[in-house]
This record gives sequence, C-alpha cells and structure tokens, in this order.
Amino acid sequence: MDKQKLKTVRRARRRRGLRKRLTGTPERPRLSVYRSLRHIYAQVIDDLDGRTIASASSMDSSLGLSSTGGVAAAEAVGAAVAERAKAAGVTKVVLDRGGFRYHGRVRNLADAARKSGLEF
Repeated sequence: MDKQKLKTVRRARRRRGLRKRLTGTPERPRLSVYRSLRHIYAQVIDDLDGRTIASASSMDSSLGLSSTGGVAAAEAVGAAVAERAKAAGVTKVVLDRGGFRYHGRVRNLADAARKSGLEF
C-alpha cells in the first residue's frame, strides 16, 4: 500500500472510532471540522434531527480571506462558525476533529471558536 493510501485508511479508522463516541444532540451539537490542503470547513450538526445548525468555511467570501489554507483562515472560520452558532442559540458543542490531529489548523479553529463563546 502506498503512503498516501495508508494515510487515508488510518484517518478513516480514527474517524470511525471518534464517531462511535461522539453524537450531536440538540442540547450539545457536534462541531465537525474538515481540513483539505486548500481550505478548512466547520459545521455545527444536530445528529438526532439530521440537520446542520451553522456552518462556515474558508471559501466564504464574507470572511474576506486572502489566503484560505493557513492558520489565519482557520481562526477566521472558527470565529465565524461560533458567531453563527450563537445566533442560532447554541453555546455548548462537542468537537469532532474528523480523524485529524488536534494540532495546527484544527487547534486554531477550536481555540478561535472558544474565544468567540462556544464551550467544549
């Protein structure tokens, strides 16, 4: 198995393990994070109703980002998703890092969401 396929398989395994433990409820929805090479995405999801409460990504033109793949973009997305979640009445969430390490852009997104008022 080549190195890239092995990385994908390992991330999928980690993600399955996380999703066994994490479930988004109406009182405490799930903050799901996905990071690609160019962008970062975040959604606040109620799994019981199967709906997305709030979302933000580095592709949003309203954030006005010059660079979409870095730490600054992750912080802007974290702050934006926290503000949109608070506007929808959500203050507590569970972090679903999607199999990614809690490091770099994922950590910066989470820290920015915490600073903007989300608890997790």
